[in-house]
Amino acid sequence: MTQTMLAGLLPFEHEPYHRYSDPTVAEAQRAAFRSVREQHVGRTLPLIIGGREEHGDGTTAVRNPADTRETVWYAQNATPDQLERAVQAATDAFEEWRYSDPLQRASIFKRAATLLRARRLEFNAVMTLENGKNWTEADGEVAESVDHFEVFAREALRWAQGKPVAPMPDEHVTTVYEPLGVVACISPWNFPSAIPLGMALGAIAAGNTVIWKPAPETPLSSYLLVELLFEAGLPRGVIQFLTGTNDVLGDPLVDHPRVRMIAFTGSKAVGCRIYERAARVQPGQTWLKRVIAEMGGKDPTVVCADADVDAAALGIVQAAFGYSGQKCSACSRVIAEADVYDDLLEKVVSLTRTLRGGLPEDNADLGPVIHERSAERIMAALAGKHGDARLVLGGDRPDTGERTGGYVSPTILADVAPGDSLFQEELFGPVLTFTRAESWEHAIALANDSEYGLTASFYSRDPAKIAAARQRMHVGNLYVNRKCTGALSGTHAFGGYGMSGTNAKVGGPDYLFWFLQTKTIAQRY
Repeated sequence: MTQTMLAGLLPFEHEPYHRYSDPTVAEAQRAAFRSVREQHVGRTLPLIIGGREEHGDGTTAVRNPADTRETVWYAQNATPDQLERAVQAATDAFEEWRYSDPLQRASIFKRAATLLRARRLEFNAVMTLENGKNWTEADGEVAESVDHFEVFAREALRWAQGKPVAPMPDEHVTTVYEPLGVVACISPWNFPSAIPLGMALGAIAAGNTVIWKPAPETPLSSYLLVELLFEAGLPRGVIQFLTGTNDVLGDPLVDHPRVRMIAFTGSKAVGCRIYERAARVQPGQTWLKRVIAEMGGKDPTVVCADADVDAAALGIVQAAFGYSGQKCSACSRVIAEADVYDDLLEKVVSLTRTLRGGLPEDNADLGPVIHERSAERIMAALAGKHGDARLVLGGDRPDTGERTGGYVSPTILADVAPGDSLFQEELFGPVLTFTRAESWEHAIALANDSEYGLTASFYSRDPAKIAAARQRMHVGNLYVNRKCTGALSGTHAFGGYGMSGTNAKVGGPDYLFWFLQTKTIAQRY
């Protein structure tokens, strides 16, 4: 039945982006901002435990990062008792949801995709006010969330078919996949829609239940998605929605003996801590916990002497300074052969100068980083001693008048040594380094000189060099002659090597396997 239904689905197509150059579309987005301010600003979001809304122990204010004088909404602080009851509710719901029909799951996701398409501009506006993405960046993420619904609807049906095995003359043997249990989804602020949704849909499509913990900076983007899933028909007990402080929802959530799996995206430090703590078998725990961890990157762009330098410069600027460099896939290192180094640097600087700073709500090219403390951390990193590195552009805090927020000018440094901290450490901001390579082979070696291995770009016209790069560049996502950001669900399965994480590859054909366990059943005739 599931195979028939899968065959009957229309071919998957990516959700198209809004064209904001169309005045009608731009005005509709501005109207969505006005509507969001009327409907949501000042509200207090509830917790959801066992399908019911609850208050916590006080609230946390969510501030507009583009002007931190404005509080946009408030999120509850869950208590230890509420965490315990949420885990129990998810455990109880699992006993029914685990046996749900995969077609039911797929149908819910398809309905959710339809509902989200109708509300994309609203979700864009909410995200902009929470995390400072401009219209284009927010729209790209919400479109990806629509894609997630469509992709996971198909994956729920595909994995339900099981896998063929070699036949036996006197036995009927099948290999099937079963869900794990309660999955804690711990998500970051930079992709508050697509990242938690991808993790949660992976869990739910496989038949698990979810404890959904969004980042404290971006609770409404997540809350609206949870409510949208309920509206689409998901039983309310399948997701428990918890917001709050790390002392309640950090280690205690990871350590809980009835949490079967943790899906996490965030910093290397937190990811490593989760991985270590999850390895401990707690009293009463009857399994080894599974962990997905996506932990960032230090993503290079290699430009060979024979490359299209104009195309490379444009891709570098888009990947380095889109959303002020606050993507784990953002280009932060340019490694160029000497013959094109100076020309490429000049073109990148020239393009960067054209970027318009200002309010994300006005669709400025460059907004703030998420916190003032993030801006201070970036400036402190730039202020260190960096050998022969040259500051070519930026390196300062722009004047924003009365507006308060973590604004950092787009910054470019040339002649950065491979051993420098600017070359090695993820800054998560609008900072780009240039390093000169002796040859294209040397450039690949420098690109691999990192503990991270998430994304990379390689620019060349030479098929032999491209073939070598495809083999030798050690990253989870390699992009040839295009920018290293902008992975699309269902096409560019996303996840990295090394300290970039566990390589689970969200949006790809193997992702659901992480949320399943395999059973072989042999029945003698």
